[in-house]
Amino acid sequence: MRIAARFNGPPGSGNGGYSAGLVAAELGGAPAEVTLRRPPPLETELTIVRDATGSVRALAGDDLIAEARPVVGERPSPVPPARLPEAADAATRYPGLTDHPFPTCYVCGPARDDGLALFPGVLPDGRTAAPWRVPADVSPVTMWAALDCPGGWSVIAPNGGRPYVLGRLAVWLDTLPSPDDTCVVMGVYTGGEGRKAEVLSTVYGPQGTILATARATWIALPQPVG
Repeated sequence: MRIAARFNGPPGSGNGGYSAGLVAAELGGAPAEVTLRRPPPLETELTIVRDATGSVRALAGDDLIAEARPVVGERPSPVPPARLPEAADAATRYPGLTDHPFPTCYVCGPARDDGLALFPGVLPDGRTAAPWRVPADVSPVTMWAALDCPGGWSVIAPNGGRPYVLGRLAVWLDTLPSPDDTCVVMGVYTGGEGRKAEVLSTVYGPQGTILATARATWIALPQPVG
């Protein structure tokens, strides 16, 4: 398994949702939970190791990068939807347009013209919402990526743009959208402690159908000293 350079999140490492989706695919498409142990390296051959419990590990040499297992626990409630015009309006106020910790992120980076262009703005109640034009090459891994950043920005935005990175992501995928569909992706912060933040995200199809939902843990990067 290899994460191509174009699917970066922070510079030099893979987007968390995309990378997690690649590892989750090794479980065959069932609902899965992936824990990222290290920043996923780009253009590096990752070895997949399976164990008797049905879990898989992705290794770069001797370094454990990620672990995937069949999802544990009940499916979370979806993030309540916003209508497409609301999401489009929210996207015009996306904080990352002017202050983004990782502006070349494949999913939400405004400096990309070949990414997913998901720009989640904050609604008055704290949910994030973004319209999403589905790419031609949409796949389950694309859906994992789309479920990533909208949840993260429900934490990043109210914390003044402090950088957070994905630590764990569990996804329930019902169906893929069609290429060129315009979907709405929602995110919401549900709680946290210390540097950990818990979020949910949901992808809604053009007719308001739930396509996928996710539960994630995001980790704040240490604040610089001085």
